[in-house]
Amino acid sequence: MVGKNQIRFLKSLGLKKNRVKYNKIIVEGTKTIKEFIDSKYKLDQLYSLDSKKINNFQPEIISKSQLKSISSQKTPYGTLAVFNIADQSIQDSSFYVVLDNISDPGNLGTIIRTCEWFGINQIICSNSSVDCYNPKVIQSSMGSLSRVNVIYTEIFEFLKSKNLPIYAADLKGEQLEKSKISDKCIWVFGSESHGISEKIKKLVDNSFTIPKFNEDVKTESLNLSTSLAIILSFSRI
Repeated sequence: MVGKNQIRFLKSLGLKKNRVKYNKIIVEGTKTIKEFIDSKYKLDQLYSLDSKKINNFQPEIISKSQLKSISSQKTPYGTLAVFNIADQSIQDSSFYVVLDNISDPGNLGTIIRTCEWFGINQIICSNSSVDCYNPKVIQSSMGSLSRVNVIYTEIFEFLKSKNLPIYAADLKGEQLEKSKISDKCIWVFGSESHGISEKIKKLVDNSFTIPKFNEDVKTESLNLSTSLAIILSFSRI
């Protein structure tokens, strides 16, 4: 049975400062755990309600009450694993997705999943953006986080260092048209509530908006992850 000190440690990983301190994260659910095992992340500990092996790894038995005390889910999955955080660095590319100060973990998880769908294996985030190892991000990314690198950096300096056109998603931008964008570029997406920061806007070459069906549509804006999906579909296919 899992001891009290182990439970206390597992609970502590719910906080970013402890994930950073110990360089470890929690992943829940057999399917997602299998995907992380098959990735660059190294399995540290595996816990389950039963003794069935996962990818040839034998779990340590954990009780339902212990699992519930650790889990970020209202209805916990039957398995939970601790992984060591993998080292990541920005890789050279001709197409980048950059996120400026986004705060919603569900949006980031969906963005990670969407980027993988469109063949993008890295996302550049501002240092102030939500932690990609937040439990809600891990769950909403549906395993894609194990294959998509999320790198945090000073994005102003990053953008200045790249000799690529910089585009921004902006409600006040010009209408999105295929002929106006390059397939080699950087797309910047801002926070859900405040958009792209003024500092970053100064580096943007062109801002684009997704046109409404017609002027009768009353919706003021699209969800960030929805906007990103539409733009990537437009840009990558």
